[in-house]
Amino acid sequence: MAAAATMAAAARELMLRAGASDMEEEEGPLGGGPGLQEPLQLGELDISSDEFILDEVDVHIQANLEDELVKEALKTGVDLRHYSKQVELELQQIEQKSIRDYIQESENIASLHNQITACDAVLERMEQMLGAFQSDLSSISSEIRTLQEQSGAMNIRLRNRQAVRGKLGELVDGLIVPSALITAILEAPVTEPRFLEQLQELDAKAAAVREQEARGTAACADVRGILDRLRVKAVTKIREFILQKIYSFRKPMTNYQIPQTALLKYRFFYQFLLGNERATAKEIRDEYVETLSKIYLSYYRSYLGRLMKVQYEEVAEKDDLMGVEDTAKKGFFSKPSLRSRNTIFTLGTRGSVISPTELEAPILVPHTAQRGEQRYPFEALFRSQHYALLDNSCREYLFICEFFVVSGSAAHELFNAVMGRTLSMTLKHLESYLTDCYDAIAVFLCIHIVLRFRNIAAKRDVPALDRYWEQVLALLWPRFELILEMNVQSVRSTDPQRLGGLDTRPHYITRRYAEFSSALVSINQTIPNERTMQLLGQLQVEVENFVLRVAAEFSSRKEQLVFLINNYDMMLGVLMERAADDSKEVESFQQLLNARTQEFIEELLSPPFGGLVAFVKEAEALIERGQAERLRGEEARVTQLIRGFGSSWKSSVESLSQDVMRSFTNFRNGTSIIQGALTQLIQLYHRFHRVLSQPQLRALPARAELINIHHLMVELKKHKPNF
Repeated sequence: MAAAATMAAAARELMLRAGASDMEEEEGPLGGGPGLQEPLQLGELDISSDEFILDEVDVHIQANLEDELVKEALKTGVDLRHYSKQVELELQQIEQKSIRDYIQESENIASLHNQITACDAVLERMEQMLGAFQSDLSSISSEIRTLQEQSGAMNIRLRNRQAVRGKLGELVDGLIVPSALITAILEAPVTEPRFLEQLQELDAKAAAVREQEARGTAACADVRGILDRLRVKAVTKIREFILQKIYSFRKPMTNYQIPQTALLKYRFFYQFLLGNERATAKEIRDEYVETLSKIYLSYYRSYLGRLMKVQYEEVAEKDDLMGVEDTAKKGFFSKPSLRSRNTIFTLGTRGSVISPTELEAPILVPHTAQRGEQRYPFEALFRSQHYALLDNSCREYLFICEFFVVSGSAAHELFNAVMGRTLSMTLKHLESYLTDCYDAIAVFLCIHIVLRFRNIAAKRDVPALDRYWEQVLALLWPRFELILEMNVQSVRSTDPQRLGGLDTRPHYITRRYAEFSSALVSINQTIPNERTMQLLGQLQVEVENFVLRVAAEFSSRKEQLVFLINNYDMMLGVLMERAADDSKEVESFQQLLNARTQEFIEELLSPPFGGLVAFVKEAEALIERGQAERLRGEEARVTQLIRGFGSSWKSSVESLSQDVMRSFTNFRNGTSIIQGALTQLIQLYHRFHRVLSQPQLRALPARAELINIHHLMVELKKHKPNF
């Protein structure tokens, strides 16, 4: 009954709520229709209160009148009392209908209640089960954490044990001396591969024992004695082997490069000595230095002495200067010229010594050259000597660095200890030879040989010879400059009157200069040197002055010009064979030759055509100044010039050509001068025609005797020589 009463009360409550809801939905214009959603806001209006204030009432009334629902109700004229009764009636009907519906559904509601109660019981049991499961999980989680901690501790212990095992294993392996090592060190020859392998193992064990002893490892005492005895045995065998190889260098006719190459295969032997027996290592190094230094010194001293025996017997002396007269050296005790004379002013084939093929060619063999009676200039001997020195020094330096395990300044010191005496002997020999050397071309070629060998040493990465090259150049350059200055002074002091009979052919001093200058210029072009060009410039100035001094000895200007042209042409031709066309020397002599050639052509045309030249120049000057009327008084002169030219020009041209060909030794140069003279003659006659075309001379009867320009050109071509 209580449950039924409860359910009835609940039903009524639901009906009231539903009725209120239906009323809200079914309200008319004054209710909550679709467009009227907000209730009237009357505020807190209390009309029974003593504190009622009319102003506030007015405010509330005014606010409600502005409400949209109120405005809509006032517009439609609804009766509020009737509407209120209608609403109450509808609420009652809805309430009754809702009660009937709830009564009809009471059984379902009761069943729903029972089901909810059963669900609550099931959920309660589930909650209990989940709580128990959660407590189990908490205990398992704590157990897992415990297991993790135990696993981490075990892992740490394992790693520690493995680390200890590794360290201990390394220590034991480093201290244990296997029987194979003992057998190889004691019994195997040093040349066998297994001896080298076990020697490296012994070196590693000795280093490991020393390290462990420094850490205070007591177990090292157990193997120290064995290792020391093995080390002594290995050092003894290595010392005997290396010293035997070094002593083999001393045998006569031994190619010491072969045992050197063999030693490089066993370079670890010396490294072992450095690490285990420094006294023995120093002994071996000192023995090597002493032996090789003597061998190199003896070899180069012998080779240098034999090499100088195949030099040309006739060499330049202090009187073999450019300005010395040919007759100065002739005498009763003069040496006859040899078949293979080493000329001191001509390069010839001597320049090939600095070509790439000849520079690194095999060295000269003196006894072979002596048997074949071959002779060589000094630069060829210098090249052979220094190429042998370069090749052996590079090989020795690389051997020292690799075998003795040195580099930098230590390698330089050891190299100087081995090669120092040889290099000093070579420098002294060169200094002694240069004291009496007056062959500038030979010295200059030696300078360029050194420059090229220095580059080769740099490419081979051998800096040990840098100081030696500087010392050699310090000897060669001053001597070269001294010889050049001596030649300059000899030309400057040459007296043309002491040269004997003179002719217009190229002088032997200028020929010497041309050959000498072209030789130095061609050599200097490969590796230019400004100091050389300055000295050659001084020599050129003195030669030009000398040529002018000799030319002044001729009485006629024509002979002077012939001499100058012949000498300039000869020097230019020789220079152009070897020097570049744009060199200073070529340009200078080309300008001098052109100037003297033009002057000679004018001098050549002056005797037969001097009157014509003078008249043309005077007439052109008058015409230029506007005084052409003065030409009327020159009719007789002009007539004589026209007839004289017409009657004698062929014979004059023929005589001119023959004179030129006799005067110049270079036929090509003579041909060029004849062609220039004929060209200038045609230009002169053409200018003469233009002067005669002036109104003052146009009516001259002799104009009819003028030779046609084209006819003159055709005839003059017949006199042009062909070679």
